[in-house]
Amino acid sequence: MTKYMLIMRGTDEGQAQYEETDFSEVIAAMGRYNESMMDAGVLTAGEGLSDASEGAVVDFSSDTPVVTDGPYGETKELFNGFWILDVASRAEAIEWAKRAPLSGPGTKLEIRRVHGEEDFPADDEWIQKEKEWRKQLGTE
Repeated sequence: MTKYMLIMRGTDEGQAQYEETDFSEVIAAMGRYNESMMDAGVLTAGEGLSDASEGAVVDFSSDTPVVTDGPYGETKELFNGFWILDVASRAEAIEWAKRAPLSGPGTKLEIRRVHGEEDFPADDEWIQKEKEWRKQLGTE
């Protein structure tokens, strides 16, 4: 099995449309979607993110990192939440993504493979430490 992250992305226009939707309908649709992934045994994590106005961005373009409080000026893409699935293939992750109860202008789900232990040199000191940290955190 391989882990994939589904990253929920949207735009200001999509967010405005979302705000006009009955919140209880949104919660019910997401609940059914999450439950279907739980029942299939593929969901390992998932969270929604707060509004961009509550966040901050740390920009590393200069020698000293610059922090900008949200909202971040012109927002072409907003990251709204994520799911992590443990599935057999990229194709299966795509199939689950296509079932997400999302809509609206600019709304997308980005699908990215989560690196596994096999992607790094097994004898690297920091990789070994990370393996131990995962045991301590119970995320192994």
